[in-house]
Amino acid sequence: MGARFAIAVSWVAFISFSAMASESPAEPESYRMANYRGPTPPTLKGARVLSTEEAHEIWKEGVAAFIDILPQAPRPAELGPDVVWRDKPRFDIPGSLWLPDTGYGALATVTEAYFREGLRKASGDNSSKTMVFYCLRDCWMSWNAAKRAVALGYQNVDWYPEGTDGWSAAGFPLESRRPEPRP
Repeated sequence: MGARFAIAVSWVAFISFSAMASESPAEPESYRMANYRGPTPPTLKGARVLSTEEAHEIWKEGVAAFIDILPQAPRPAELGPDVVWRDKPRFDIPGSLWLPDTGYGALATVTEAYFREGLRKASGDNSSKTMVFYCLRDCWMSWNAAKRAVALGYQNVDWYPEGTDGWSAAGFPLESRRPEPRP
């Protein structure tokens, strides 16, 4: 009975591992245009993919710009001007620059200019500065933003797919963040 149990457990583990492995989609050639929350590819051409430990080490070194891409919920249009609206607080990796709404597959001209200006500010006009892009776990927006930074000519682009979910789960600090002002 012991050997049969071990074989059954091994088979269940194999099936579980196979199911998890099949959840990671292949890297697309272009940007993800919809369904931004879901399993992301394990790679990004032109960028380095970071584990939580690697992202933390880079953060401790203090040489990289961390860019948060999480979207920001807009004020509901139906709220009158006299109704108080409070943005949902965002807690992200300390020292990050938050560029909300810049991870969609297609960007409006004004949003793309906002993204470019944010990267220019974060990099200090240095296209070889390490830039770490993140959002939440299973979020294509940081993947899109990192891909866009590569296309813009940034040479040291890192993508941290676990985002603040992985960072927080590892017990690393988070801090309250306001988005970079828009034009």
